[in-house]
Amino acid sequence: MDKKRYIDHEILKLLQSWGSIVLPSGVLVIFLLILLDFLVTPEHFSQFLILRIISVGLLIGLSVVNKQYFSTGIQLGITIAATIISSFMVELMILATGGHSSSYYAGMIIVFVFIIGLLPVSLSVTFFLALIIYSIYIFPILLFDTITNHTVFVNNNLFLLSIFIIGFIWKYINQRLLINKLGLEYDLSQEKEQLRAYSSNLENIVQERTKELSVSEKWYRAIFDYATDGIMVLDKNGIIINVNRKACEIHGFERDALIGISLELIDTSDQKALIRERLQKILEGESFVYETEHYRKDGSKVLLEVSSTAIESEGAKYIQSFYRDITDKKRLQEQLMHSTKMESIGVFAGGIAHNFNNILTAILGYAELLLEFSTLDDISRQRVRNIESSARKASSMISKLLSFARRDSHEVLPLNLHDVINDSLKMFEGMLNKKIGLKMNLCEQKPIIEGDPNQIEQILMNLIVNAKDAMPDGGLMSISTRLIDLQEVQPNVPSYVQPGRYVILSFSDTGTGIPRDIMSKIFDPFFTTKEKGKGTGLGLATVYGIMKDHRGYISVQSDVGKGTTFELYFPLSDGMPQGIVKPRLNKIEGHENILIVDDDSDVLNLISDLLETHGYHVIPVNNALNAIDTFRENLGKIHLVISDIVMPLVEGNDLVRILRRINPEIKILVISGFSNADIGEGEPIDAFLKKPFEGTELLATIRRILDTGTSKLPLY
Repeated sequence: MDKKRYIDHEILKLLQSWGSIVLPSGVLVIFLLILLDFLVTPEHFSQFLILRIISVGLLIGLSVVNKQYFSTGIQLGITIAATIISSFMVELMILATGGHSSSYYAGMIIVFVFIIGLLPVSLSVTFFLALIIYSIYIFPILLFDTITNHTVFVNNNLFLLSIFIIGFIWKYINQRLLINKLGLEYDLSQEKEQLRAYSSNLENIVQERTKELSVSEKWYRAIFDYATDGIMVLDKNGIIINVNRKACEIHGFERDALIGISLELIDTSDQKALIRERLQKILEGESFVYETEHYRKDGSKVLLEVSSTAIESEGAKYIQSFYRDITDKKRLQEQLMHSTKMESIGVFAGGIAHNFNNILTAILGYAELLLEFSTLDDISRQRVRNIESSARKASSMISKLLSFARRDSHEVLPLNLHDVINDSLKMFEGMLNKKIGLKMNLCEQKPIIEGDPNQIEQILMNLIVNAKDAMPDGGLMSISTRLIDLQEVQPNVPSYVQPGRYVILSFSDTGTGIPRDIMSKIFDPFFTTKEKGKGTGLGLATVYGIMKDHRGYISVQSDVGKGTTFELYFPLSDGMPQGIVKPRLNKIEGHENILIVDDDSDVLNLISDLLETHGYHVIPVNNALNAIDTFRENLGKIHLVISDIVMPLVEGNDLVRILRRINPEIKILVISGFSNADIGEGEPIDAFLKKPFEGTELLATIRRILDTGTSKLPLY
């Protein structure tokens, strides 16, 4: 079986296996949502109950068929049938509860999430199933329903399509990861077969050569002692009777110390019965290739790949095993898989954060307009302030997501890391419990790095908060720095750190420590071990994202009950620290003509209202093509263009270039939910604002552009 057939066969097995889980799960979800019908639309409860019972019966039938048959056509047919059944059930409920304005359209999202999240189908099949779901949703409404609330109808459709697009991206990433994983399994199986063949061939060679006298002894000793893999020979009781040099090197023992002891003494597994059973099967003629872990002389552990087979000499049976140290290989594989996972999650988080920034821009802006231009009583004004405060908290969380996804803007400049550490500790000293001590050991040299001081302060704050929570009864927090010139692999430095000059910021606590089983998850977004309401799970994820953005590295060591140490590797810089002076501006009103381009109607209306209330003449346009025509029609009359970047048909980057060709002197302000690092190459712009922004910030930026002439910023 070649690689492609193997991957297709394994995906089909996964589809049948997960289908046996998804179909019963769908049945359970359908039954649980009966309570929703009773609470939301009791007048339709009986009708919907019949629909759900019929759908459940059909899904149970599909589940039975899925378990009995195994073929590509049947499994895909079951998937399509389950999609149609579930979608038709939801659509009938939608038509019965308001059609285009029914909230039951969320059921279509649940059906789609089951498909992309739990079934390993290809991207083309996912697209076909999504088309079925959307067709079942849209066509009955267009045929049988009278659309009276166009806003709700368009909003529902846009939300569905947005979920579909995000789902396609997520499905594409997961499908690639699955194919790569299965391909790696196939390659590993082929390598194991080659290793097994090598072991068998070597056994035949040894058996033939041992029949000869002095010459065969020399050949045997050369092969045995100088093999690149460790070799051990065991008797039928698992006692080591011979080892080669490489085996002694791997375990750190002298040859005499290993000979005569039981294999069970150096095996870390506590399942001794399993070890004896494996030895017995090898003696009976089976060949084994497996992974295990052994103790070294210094108490450390080494991960080994073992190939074992039985040999016979002078009528007695022995077990010959080849040991290959795969500790570094496994560590690199885990690092690669973790990096790939983090990049995938980062892409997904960045896309969601952009959409939320558009929403928060409208919420914050309208709250500001209400407070400034509306007559509100004290209670209503406080409620608006509460809305504004909650939106700002959401904006802070989105900023952390963007930092993790490496999509947020930051200002990189040469700085003294020690200055940032000292300033941060002064700022955060009120956070520490009096029972927690602080020990500082900063190196004498001034470590100059290229970085954003605000983001490095964010790193220190997150680590301090985690250390504080890990030491509820008090303890010691230690911060130290040291310089290192890494030119080759060093024992105490992770292998993934590239050669170069670094300053290592070491942050330690004497807290509860991190259990080994969750160590690989601590940098995942929203993963937390804290009680509900006491943590967002974004702290270490933000630290990871900031370190990646600073081209640095992070490692962690922890012992449960003893504490945790984080080591952060910052590349050293030859630059000199410098300060930044930001301009001030008082006037924010004006009377100029401004063209606004944004595909988000809420943001477009907000900016229009804000500018009109401050005297400007506004021309709002919701797409780039109309903006080009409007700009040509009003050539010479428009003083400033405000444009979003991520838009359909023609993106903001292309729009800027076109407008520059029409009028090279036009002033342009770019706004986006992403940072200015996401703006593509092209003509310069006059300013950039990241969503969400405050109204005064927008007004001040506009006034500065119009009053100070063109101060071009490059499109990075």
